[in-house]
Amino acid sequence: MTESRARRLWKVLEPYHAITYFAPDTRKATDALGLRGGWMSYFACRAAPLGPVGPGLVTAVFYNFHPSMVARAIPDAWSFATPAQLLTARLEAVDSAVRRFPPTSTPVRRAAELARQAAELAPTAGRPLGAANAALDWPDEPHLVLWQASTILRESRGDGHVAALVGAQLSPCQACVTISAAGGPSKEVFQLNRRWSDEEWAAAEEDLRVRGLLDADGVLTEAGRALRQQVEDTTDRLAEQGWSAFGDSNAEELDRLVRPISGAIMANGLVPADNPMAMRWEPADLPTPTASADPGK
Repeated sequence: MTESRARRLWKVLEPYHAITYFAPDTRKATDALGLRGGWMSYFACRAAPLGPVGPGLVTAVFYNFHPSMVARAIPDAWSFATPAQLLTARLEAVDSAVRRFPPTSTPVRRAAELARQAAELAPTAGRPLGAANAALDWPDEPHLVLWQASTILRESRGDGHVAALVGAQLSPCQACVTISAAGGPSKEVFQLNRRWSDEEWAAAEEDLRVRGLLDADGVLTEAGRALRQQVEDTTDRLAEQGWSAFGDSNAEELDRLVRPISGAIMANGLVPADNPMAMRWEPADLPTPTASADPGK
């Protein structure tokens, strides 16, 4: 199947955004602020653009995490650091992490210019995480502009993905079950990173069987595969609004410029190959860095 423009660019930009989740710099920065543990760091840094919100809102907009998992981190995180402090910490952590990357020949300044243009066209109506990140001030350094643009684009897309899941009547746990059954991350990966119990996972599977979406062996039925594909197609279609305004030639140039950077991130294992974002790069997708480049150029 031909990969849509919206999906192709999500795949290219997601590793650069995901630096903040997997680089040790973020945990180091939030530990220094007094936050407790990696998951408190994750929830607080990602939710910080929303302000000092409660666990119910974070659970709702992040969607596929177990509510108790969120509640262990939010709102306690705000007693250690304000959202403004965490926004500064996550940007400084990305700055530190990017400067350690294997160099590539990418002109980062041009990539940042294009990514910012794309981000400023990304839809935000009805998209709380996309809108909250789009409302932040832009950093000065090109490699940080590229990261913030990648973040706006992925959160706008993610909000659309949540809308697609709600429209398909897939609960948060069922969203994990169906994408796993469709060849995505394993049950073990999702349970480790989203914390649904065996009993909750089994209950989600049983409801999917009643709906004719999953068979007795835990395999998606034809109707299940169609519904899962509908979710992915809807996600792409909702994201296409911004990419259509951005234009084909700009999209192709942004893809060409960012792909070596994200390829280096994936090739060096900074983002795990089997990750809960269901974002995979095959060996053929991994370009080899060829030349040095200052992150600010």
